[in-house]
Amino acid sequence: MSWLAIKLVRLYQRAISPLFPRSCRFYPTCSQYMIEAISKYGCWRGVWLGIKRILRCHPFHEGGYDPVP
Repeated sequence: MSWLAIKLVRLYQRAISPLFPRSCRFYPTCSQYMIEAISKYGCWRGVWLGIKRILRCHPFHEGGYDPVP
């Protein structure tokens, strides 16, 4: 299941993300963060961590370096 989630994020990175200007306030980017979280913690917890990260990625958050815990 993890491999499918990672493939979907990679599809987003290659097909959808280039259509929009770069706007992620964090390093690594939110999609790369989700891939790392899924690889480290498995599908369900990794996707949960990725969703929480995406919800923090907005103009009112300072952003910066935020590695997978």
